[in-house]
Amino acid sequence: MHCSAFAKGIIMGSLVVIKQMSVIAVLVGIGIFLQKKGVLSEKSTPVISRIVVDICNPALTVSAILTGNITVTHRDFLIGVLVSAVIYLVFILLGYIIPVLIRVPKDEKKFYTLMTIYGNVGFLGIPVARAILPENAMLYVIICNVFYCLLFYTHGIIALSRGREKMNLRKVLSPGVLMAVVALFIFWYDLEFPEVVVKTVDYIGCPTVFLSMLILGATVGRSNIAREVKDIRLWLFILIRMVAVPIAAVLVLRALSAPDDMIRTFCLMCAVPVGNLPMIQAEKSGERTDILSRGIIVTTVFSFLSITLLMSFV
Repeated sequence: MHCSAFAKGIIMGSLVVIKQMSVIAVLVGIGIFLQKKGVLSEKSTPVISRIVVDICNPALTVSAILTGNITVTHRDFLIGVLVSAVIYLVFILLGYIIPVLIRVPKDEKKFYTLMTIYGNVGFLGIPVARAILPENAMLYVIICNVFYCLLFYTHGIIALSRGREKMNLRKVLSPGVLMAVVALFIFWYDLEFPEVVVKTVDYIGCPTVFLSMLILGATVGRSNIAREVKDIRLWLFILIRMVAVPIAAVLVLRALSAPDDMIRTFCLMCAVPVGNLPMIQAEKSGERTDILSRGIIVTTVFSFLSITLLMSFV
């Protein structure tokens, strides 16, 4: 009887994730269609991306705290900060171990290091978490995004340039990080705001999922997937970083009796595909971008399958 109820619970949970990920897949499909029709051109997508990154996504993080029924305790919040710090420390270590394991050529190692550490916890992680996870999860997602930005504009820039460029602390204070800090401040002190403020922030944040998936679809639509997926080394990277690491994170957190919302959120944060910031920075610095671009495209397409499967059974 207990086994039957447990199996039924897993099936029901899997169906919820599959339905939500199917919705996201449809939105990405719309992006691909609009790119093929010329509506989402290479000139228009950067503008929409900037709106999402600097306006909608930051508003969504604050809105999740203002309008959500967050029941996380201060103790669990601090545990979440500690877990995030440990996870990113592990990412940094893996960033130097994985390229050696899969025998990446010396001149390409730094790109695999960046792909290992800097997953798409913001542009993809925030909307996907909002779509498939309970409201409490957004608090842990916000914490991950703060760590991501703090690390990228310090460690990330130095690792990419091999020490030629200095860390840029000013860029750490991006709209996304500032609003994430504001959201955490609101949560910690349980602040309340007038309805007009709450509604305004909510309306600004609402387009995030749709617009970010459109941009993702346009990126996939412009790529040659058949050519990109032939890189065997990249698939070895994916199996370690996007499959083995999230599973290991779940097993460790369960062994430590972490709350379910925390486990599911950090599983998702470990399973997201390669982020865009390393490629953008590489382009600005005059570095080659082919490896990072291929990594973003292939891991993003693969993530729809891997995230669906992982989140269905966590």
